[in-house]
Parts: sequence; C-alpha cells; structure tokens
Amino acid sequence: MQYTKTPTLSLAFTLIITLIMLQTQAAAEQIKLPPETAKLRVSKLPGYTLATQQCLICHSADYINYQAPDMTQSQWTNEVFKMQRSYGAMFSEHEARSIGAYLAVAYGNAKATDDSVVAASKLDPSAENSNANTIIDVQVLLNNNGCLACHAINKKLVGPAFHEIATKYKGDAGAKSKLAASIQKGVPENGGKCLCRQ
Repeated sequence: MQYTKTPTLSLAFTLIITLIMLQTQAAAEQIKLPPETAKLRVSKLPGYTLATQQCLICHSADYINYQAPDMTQSQWTNEVFKMQRSYGAMFSEHEARSIGAYLAVAYGNAKATDDSVVAASKLDPSAENSNANTIIDVQVLLNNNGCLACHAINKKLVGPAFHEIATKYKGDAGAKSKLAASIQKGVPENGGKCLCRQ
C-alpha cells in the first residue's frame, strides 16, 4: 500500500505551523522592560539639568558607560553634537556645549573650575525659558503623565515613537509650542482628544 499526501493534510499542517509562528511572534512583542534605574551623576552645573531633560528622553544613562574613560570636554561636546546631527536631538548649540561641559566634569577629566567649563556653563542669554535650572526627571514625568502607555522611545504603540516625534519636529522653531498644544488639546488623529492624563 502506497501512502499519498492529501492537500487537506498539507494545508492543515501549514496552518498549524503558521499559528505556532504567529503565537511565538506575538509573545515576543509583549516583552516589558523594567523601569529605568540608572541615574546621571548629580551636579550643580546647568548641563546636568539639561542632560536630565534632554538626553534621558531617548536613552538610558547607562550609555555613558560605553564611552571611553577620561574623555575631554571637546570629545564629550562632540558626542552631544552627534546626537543632534545624527539622531535629531532638539537642543541649541549653547545647550549642547553646556551638556558637554557637565559630562566632561562628571565622567571625563575636566574640573568644574576649568575656564572652558565655566564659559560653557554660563546661562544662555537668548534662552526662552527662565526656569532653566529646574531639574526634571524625564522618566518620572513620562510615568506620572501616562505617556508610556501610548508612546515608546523607538517603537510606535498607540501614538508615535519619541524618535518619530523628534524627527518630525527637527529644525522646527515652533516645535515646543506645537507639542504642548497637541498634548493639551489633542491631535486630529485622536478625534481632537488627548488620550493622556493631564
């Protein structure tokens, strides 16, 4: 007796394999990362405040450990400018230099009293915000306002990824007010509603 393969059996086998693969893929997408526990080294330099407000939006403070030890202020500042050029980080040239000075003191070989650090750490006279020394923990802000329920750093959930938002508004002088309005009033895609806690 010769065994013949029937199309029904072949189709059933294909469906079972497909379901197993889809189930495995769905399980992989449900991974939840633990909350951020790494912190930047505290400093009174204004670059510390800016780093907590700007850098931690996109990545963990742990990334500092992947940099070469004892980097100079110039090297740290170039790293900060790279984030602006290559990844669309939204900060001014003055803010980038201030963050570079802080990183050089906290993680490199500079001292807070170095002339170049003092110069880079002076408040920007053209700053539009008078509360530049207010420290904001970005992770706490995102958690407390429910942002992470709809947004992730580099993956679209209900709302766009933070990287997509940064790319969209890169170079837009009115980005801060537009983003504030979309958070407060909602966006057309959500029927004019904001789905976040306010």
